[in-house]
Amino acid sequence: MKIALLGLAQTGKKTLFTLLTGRDVSATRKPGEAIEGIAHIRDERIDALTDLYKPTKKIYAENLFVLCPDITENSKAREWMESARKCDLLFLLIRSFEASNVYHPAGSIDPERDRAMIMDELVLADMQLLETRLTRINKEKKAGQTQAQKLEEEILLRFNEALENEQLLSTVELEPHEDAAVRSLDLVTRKPILNAYNISEDDIGKDFGPDIFTISCEIEQEIAAIEDPEERKEFMDAMGLSLPSLDRINAALYKALGLMSFYTVGEDECRAWTIRKGSSAPIAGGKIHSDIERGFIRAEVMKYDDLMAAGSEQAVKDAGKMQLNGRDYIIEDGDICHFLFNV
Repeated sequence: MKIALLGLAQTGKKTLFTLLTGRDVSATRKPGEAIEGIAHIRDERIDALTDLYKPTKKIYAENLFVLCPDITENSKAREWMESARKCDLLFLLIRSFEASNVYHPAGSIDPERDRAMIMDELVLADMQLLETRLTRINKEKKAGQTQAQKLEEEILLRFNEALENEQLLSTVELEPHEDAAVRSLDLVTRKPILNAYNISEDDIGKDFGPDIFTISCEIEQEIAAIEDPEERKEFMDAMGLSLPSLDRINAALYKALGLMSFYTVGEDECRAWTIRKGSSAPIAGGKIHSDIERGFIRAEVMKYDDLMAAGSEQAVKDAGKMQLNGRDYIIEDGDICHFLFNV
């Protein structure tokens, strides 16, 4: 999945991007330039499966993060918009820490103000795009309007009304055929949005509300620099952190996007695959290779907990817990799959 990392200047976006992807942001980065990096999603289940199978390779699932240009208030250019529109989710990083040596574009720290301003910019960006598209549709109508154009116009007018009433487009319910008619516009407030506050050490554990994710990029840098696992755990315990925030971010992104993991295992590799919840076995197989989806016959499925409890595939089979499922089977989080297919 592709995640847009967005926010105002001096919020810690570059630090977080480097922590997630391991990619440093050059000081010579051009104004308005978006940078991409891959974040490997650490997964304790993959670690355990690797210990069991001793494969040649261990492959975590991945997210692709896009460090977008800074959002600036009342900017007509909106350089961040082009890269953000191509993403599946918007991750908004908002500054909530005080630092006398790091300026704030608005002159003071007020995360709720900044969050509201960013949301206003997202809404304005969509309103601008809707206005442009509706103007073009009106011109096209003079030569006659197709049913597809009529449907698109009806939906866009509903979208425009929602935005004027300060509603995000993600709240507008559409039928599948309606969603398909406007999907190519990539309207930003139609996408899932995760709000995150970059907090100070003193605010770790503070509740900022149910829809606010918190992270201290400064503390996460210190955690990442500790190589010894025991020393790292002691430091995190002292900070009141059960998991590194980077792991919590990926879990939050999966939840926001309705995603989950299934696994393939063997002597060559143990690998995590990302699919949407509710995906059928053929669709899951298609994530590995399109031939599996086309020629799907059946899926042999073990539950992760069953395998860990039994200790081996053979023991799972002996216990009668190896499942043989057809194309109607809905993959569950943690399923370990072997696909049989023929093309």
